[in-house]
Amino acid sequence: MYAIRLHAFGPADNLRYETVPDPTPGPGQVRISVAAAGVHVVDTALRRGRPGPFPVPELPTIPGREVAGTVDRVGADVDAALLGRSVVTHLGGAPGGYAALAVADVARLHDIPDGLDAAEAVAMIGTGRTTVGILQFADLGPRSVVAVTAAAGGIGTLLVQYAKNAGATVVGLAGGPDKVERVAANGADVAVDYLLPDWPERVRARLDGRGLTEVFDAVGGPTARAAIDLLDKGGLHLIYGYAGEGPNDIVFTEDELAERGITSQTVLGPPMLQRVGGDIRVLEERALAQAAAGRLRPAVQRFPLSDAAGAHRALETRATMGKVVLVP
Repeated sequence: MYAIRLHAFGPADNLRYETVPDPTPGPGQVRISVAAAGVHVVDTALRRGRPGPFPVPELPTIPGREVAGTVDRVGADVDAALLGRSVVTHLGGAPGGYAALAVADVARLHDIPDGLDAAEAVAMIGTGRTTVGILQFADLGPRSVVAVTAAAGGIGTLLVQYAKNAGATVVGLAGGPDKVERVAANGADVAVDYLLPDWPERVRARLDGRGLTEVFDAVGGPTARAAIDLLDKGGLHLIYGYAGEGPNDIVFTEDELAERGITSQTVLGPPMLQRVGGDIRVLEERALAQAAAGRLRPAVQRFPLSDAAGAHRALETRATMGKVVLVP
């Protein structure tokens, strides 16, 4: 089969498109003929040799943990009725998704809901589950005035949709005119380019004196500080990333936040899982159900599997919109 392999940590060009032996499923596993493989920012860090939620892999390795496709082979003690089933899965701790064939545990499989293609299903099993996990920390409704940073990204796109469906007023912040146009088309009431120095004044003018009630923050740094400054007393700042600007070393201090009654919380990882008793499948099921019902529709940017290096470069330079997916 064809697959992407990494032989040495470093730049995106180290991802090589190669022919490798077909994998064989073991007991309790299936093999999936991959129709779409998700690319995550964590993949770019691991490629550089930097651990995160997952340890640095042994080399050579086939990256990727999000796949969708058709079951084409089953392992020992696995029901043969799964053959031909359209499924999506997060592979968990074992990579191997950037390939024409991938092996997955039966216990991690989900059927792809009607109406979703493989790339959209991949987006929901990773980006979607994170989105619904974040939303556990906010009670959005018609009185909510919500700002979403990185609103043209995979999670940002879904957060904007969810907030609009809840009746909230939504401010979508994105970097550059093309992304701002995409955010407006996705339903944001106010779409603003946060690369412009006067973007907070533009938001204030459009909100006509109203303050924000929630900030969903994937950017950090000065953008986060400016967004927090727009929060009303008692507002909520939910952090789920630091894309491009680093941790919030220049965001308000705890004393400043307390004085204004603002809660700032990082929600990824253990806080998110604690809300579902540690069972991440609950979040995956919720995400797929939201998409199946048409309440959330992921934005997807596709790259051919052979151009995994290009997909990584685009993701690292923030040149993507929506979930990045490789198509064999």
